[in-house]
Amino acid sequence: MWDPATYLRYGDERSRPFHDLVARIPAGRPRTVVDLGCGPGQLTATLAERWPASRVVGLDSSPEMIDRAAALDAPVDFAVADVRDWHPTGDEDVVVTNAVLQWVPGHQDLLRRWATALPAGSWLAMQVPGNFDAPSHRALREVADRPAWRADLVPLLRADPVDDPADYAALLTGAGCAVDAWETTYVHLLPARPAADHPVLAWMEGTALRPVRAALDASGWSDFRAELGVRLAAAYPLRHGQVYFPFRRVFVVAHTGDRAEENL
Repeated sequence: MWDPATYLRYGDERSRPFHDLVARIPAGRPRTVVDLGCGPGQLTATLAERWPASRVVGLDSSPEMIDRAAALDAPVDFAVADVRDWHPTGDEDVVVTNAVLQWVPGHQDLLRRWATALPAGSWLAMQVPGNFDAPSHRALREVADRPAWRADLVPLLRADPVDDPADYAALLTGAGCAVDAWETTYVHLLPARPAADHPVLAWMEGTALRPVRAALDASGWSDFRAELGVRLAAAYPLRHGQVYFPFRRVFVVAHTGDRAEENL
C-alpha cells in the first residue's frame, strides 16, 4: 500500500526530476497526454497547465494515490490502472512515466511496445532512479540479507532494476524513435531535525522501504528500520545541520516515427 503523505514528505525534491523531464518534451498541441504512474497527482496537474487544450489522463495502480489525486479537483481524468496493462488507443501524443518503471520487472518490453504502438510523431518520456548502487541501497540490501529477514526480503530487492541511459537509447532507437537520453545526479540537502529519524531513512520510507514494511510485522519492521538507520547515519553523516544526499536519475525522451507533425 502506498502512503501519499509519506511519499510527499520530500515533495520538492521528488518533483524536480519530473519538471526537468517534461521540459525536454517539445510537443505543442497534443491531443491526449497520459501520465503512467501518476501517484498523488500534483505533478500530473501541471501537465494540464502546460497543455490546457489537451485531454490529460493520470493512471496509477494505488487506489490511495488516485483518491488523493482526485481530491485535487484538477482538469485531469484520474483512474486506477496498472501500467503493465496499459495500451495506447491511438490519440496519445505525449506519454510520461516518472519514477515508476523501476518497480516493473521487464519494463523494457513495455517501452518497446508503447513506442511501436503510439502514433507516429508522439513523445514518450520516462525517468527512473539510477541510485541502486548508492550507499543507501547497499545498506538496505545488506540489512535485508541478515538471517532474521533474508527469507522474506531478499527476493523483494533487485540490485539492478533499471538500465543505463545508453541501453534505453539503444532500445528505443531500435523501436524507430529519435532519442534524447541523459542522467543527472542531484545533491539533495535534507535537514536533520532534533529527535527525528535520519533524513535518508525518512526519504526511503516513502519509496524503497515500502515493500519491506509490507513484508514485516510491527516488531520486525521496528528492528529493521533501527538497524538500517544506524547504517544510513554512518553513510550520510550530519554536516551543518543537514545531510547531503546524492541521487542519480536516468532520463529518456523518445520521438516516435518521422511523420504526423501536424498533431504536435
